[in-house]
Amino acid sequence: MPAPLPQAFLDALSFLDDTQLKSDKDSLEHWGRDWTKHFEPDASLIVFPRSTEEVARLVKAAFDFGVALTPSGGRTGLSAGAVAANGEVVVSLDKMTRVIEFFEADRLVHVEAGMVTEALQNFALDQGLYYPVDFASAGSSQIGGNIGTNAGGIKVIRYGMTRQWVLGLTVVTGTGEVLHLNQGMMKNATGYDFRHLMCGAEGTLGIVTEAMIKLERAPKNLTVMVLGSEDFGSIMKILSSFQKRVDLTAFEYFGDLAMQKVIDAGHTRAPFESRTPFYALLEFEAPYNEIMDEAMNVFEECLEAGYAVDGVMSQSESQAQSLWALREGISESIAPFTPYKNDISVLIGRVPDFMSEIEAIVSREYPEFEICWFGHIGDGNLHLNILKPENLTKDEFFERCKQVNVWVFEIVKKYGGSVSAEHGVGMTKKPYLNYSRSEGEIEIMRAVKRAFDPKGIMNPGKIFDLKA
Repeated sequence: MPAPLPQAFLDALSFLDDTQLKSDKDSLEHWGRDWTKHFEPDASLIVFPRSTEEVARLVKAAFDFGVALTPSGGRTGLSAGAVAANGEVVVSLDKMTRVIEFFEADRLVHVEAGMVTEALQNFALDQGLYYPVDFASAGSSQIGGNIGTNAGGIKVIRYGMTRQWVLGLTVVTGTGEVLHLNQGMMKNATGYDFRHLMCGAEGTLGIVTEAMIKLERAPKNLTVMVLGSEDFGSIMKILSSFQKRVDLTAFEYFGDLAMQKVIDAGHTRAPFESRTPFYALLEFEAPYNEIMDEAMNVFEECLEAGYAVDGVMSQSESQAQSLWALREGISESIAPFTPYKNDISVLIGRVPDFMSEIEAIVSREYPEFEICWFGHIGDGNLHLNILKPENLTKDEFFERCKQVNVWVFEIVKKYGGSVSAEHGVGMTKKPYLNYSRSEGEIEIMRAVKRAFDPKGIMNPGKIFDLKA
């Protein structure tokens, strides 16, 4: 049980009504965790502010009385960045979901940070526009959380990460000060752009309460292809062949084990009769017949060269969705197997050797572990999922995977890669941050945090620990 909160702090929250405070056991459990299973929640209180002003008053009270805060969005994170494990007060943005203003000429929308990603996507479509940051948890993740982890997803090869779409932020710092960063401008050359610091900061510098998000022209006639290959090197050759002649909006990879788990779970069926060890899913915009013809020409050339042994192309929107289910259904399908997840990245050209080294070590040292590979190969991001054997408890399995981590991250460091491509650091990757960042960089991060959060109350214990 966490220590009781100071009564003076609770008295300072009198501006909130009863519907904005929860302290029952079920609520503390529900809002105190995210999708990770490594840490148990131990929150003191859940607070639901309705505005930036209320967030600022809450943070000012927390600053005055030294109360730690954990920002909470859709809680879909996979690195324990939103877990309140040490008595923190959880600040949920569930009640901050409004569209504040739409700037038609700028193709820009000002929203509260509690807006669900899919709601923003739907708003954009209603305006004849498009918000391209997309991933399997879009129906529950929130914009503030996406910003906090600089979320990527399945369209990065064409549209980039969340950071590229954020033109303005309203942030409450660790002292309760409200900052309005960049205010939506495309061009602003007036010194440091603190907006970019907040993208990926996981709430350790302040709480993002509002965001000004750039929108894009909606794509036309998105077409999906799935190709099967006998070796991983051929997957990379397929990527290269298509990128030379077709503008791809996505290029995803998954192994046969991952596909089998999706099929076994009943999400969809095999894309074609042949079964191969490796699969590529690619998507492209084809508003003109010439683009479709060119894609078919590349497909046929890949078959002739032996890069692909079979393949299929969507003929309708429903078929495209069915093909996407092969990739997007993986996380849900393997969830019952208590996967130990690693989200890693290297330069695209280094992916084959990088992946081969990791797979060789894990297969040699833990032959009883099933390895489920998938990822955003088009941007160098691999998801390594190790599935728990039935004869191991969760704690035993996770303990053994910690040794796997050391080997994996040594290879990540060797190839100049990242221990967390898009899921953030949180608490699960914190012990391994030094494999991707130098001690000098980490010390500068600590200095930045002290500037924004002098008492260290903003999501403490995430990314790195402050030195005494």
